[in-house]
Amino acid sequence: MTTPEARVLVVDVGTSGVRATVLGEDGAVLHLEHEEVLPSSPAPGFVEFDAAGMADAALGVASRALAATGPVAAVGIANQRASTVVWDRASSEPVGPGIGWQDLRTAGMCLMLREQGLRLAPNQSATKLAVLLDLADPERTRDLCFGTVDTWIAWVLSRGAVHATDHTNAGVTGLVTADGTHFDEELCAALRIPTSVLPELVDSSGILGAASALEGAPPIAALAGDQQASLVGQGRLRPGLAKVTFGTGGMLDCCLGPTRPSFETRGAHGCFPVIAWSTGGTLTWGLEAVMLSAGTCVEWLRDDLGVISSAAETDALAASVPDTAGVQFVPALLGLGTPVWDFGARGTFLGITRGATRAHLVRAVLDGIAQRGADLLEAAEADGGLTIASLGLDGGMSRNPTFVQALADATGRRIEVSPVTEATAMGAGFLAGVAAGVWPDLETAASRLSAELVVEPARRTDRDRWLEARARAERQVPELSSLEF
Repeated sequence: MTTPEARVLVVDVGTSGVRATVLGEDGAVLHLEHEEVLPSSPAPGFVEFDAAGMADAALGVASRALAATGPVAAVGIANQRASTVVWDRASSEPVGPGIGWQDLRTAGMCLMLREQGLRLAPNQSATKLAVLLDLADPERTRDLCFGTVDTWIAWVLSRGAVHATDHTNAGVTGLVTADGTHFDEELCAALRIPTSVLPELVDSSGILGAASALEGAPPIAALAGDQQASLVGQGRLRPGLAKVTFGTGGMLDCCLGPTRPSFETRGAHGCFPVIAWSTGGTLTWGLEAVMLSAGTCVEWLRDDLGVISSAAETDALAASVPDTAGVQFVPALLGLGTPVWDFGARGTFLGITRGATRAHLVRAVLDGIAQRGADLLEAAEADGGLTIASLGLDGGMSRNPTFVQALADATGRRIEVSPVTEATAMGAGFLAGVAAGVWPDLETAASRLSAELVVEPARRTDRDRWLEARARAERQVPELSSLEF
């Protein structure tokens, strides 16, 4: 039986909902609670969320999980990154809507700032925070707090005792120095962001304070951005080890070690430097490669085209044909990410003939997403100057065998499927458990798990033909293609 001293609670706040997961000492999921919390889009390019509703959901799922399993040794928090909340320090009330990481309302501001030598992207927190402050406190006289979602949830769980963010989250706000260790005071001044609103910058793993809003007031012992938490949760803890997550989009993260990549913001092949995790004051660096459309392409087939009735149907339907019969699909419904950052690229079908069937189209979509996965891997190897021998895999699409085989074939690499669909919770749990003494170190924690499935490449794919198709999908909306952040 797992004792309270060996259980960890993880509150994982995603883009569409909040989960509370209780892990045992063996890494097994003992209990899971979920509550949907959807963002809204009040105008084109705007993505907002109800921060108070998110907090209520986090308290609700965490409380129900503890009621089901009993006391825990620690609490870890994982979260969608760069989404931004501003609240009143005294009342803990949000002073405006939460602005989601996908929100593009500050794209024009970012372009203007670039003319001043300040390179920021609209998906980062920096300009979102400036906008919220302009709305709630134009004179900068109020006592307000800023936080990404990890900071906000830690504040709520601690009843205002903890105002902190970790290096994995701070590193994607656009507000920290290049070495990831401090907030950039000159940049904050340029954006009229008072340093008094900023959270304390802390390690990903470490005791921060009591979650006094929860039964038993367990210590908050970890904060981690979702993609970095997934890297830890899949045990990719040594340089050259990588994982890829296929959900709505796709994210490949690779561990580099203690040395930061030499490029400041984005490598020549479209990857970003990220802090993978931090412990004991030491930063572990990584690389991140991004594709903007993955599972959303399957949702498009289901919800908009009616080609399938459920996402699960794509596996058997795609497997019913030996190949795509020459059909190719470029998954660029929202533009392309790594390695070609072209926001004006658009989704493209090529090679359709009268003989193309529904099954061929569905298989082409899965194969196209897999080829984009190969794009991410090749870019990470090029920007990181390393070889990635195998890929860990999680996310909803990891449960589609036809897609997993397509990914192995496209990348030419062994694919090791995570035993849990959402490895994010595992990583935040491991970070919290190490801080609380459940496990002596991350390697020991991660060793509790093994791959659910290992898939080897079975055929060679025509990468040159794919790259030609990708090129034909580029620059379909020239005014968007010209945007560079």
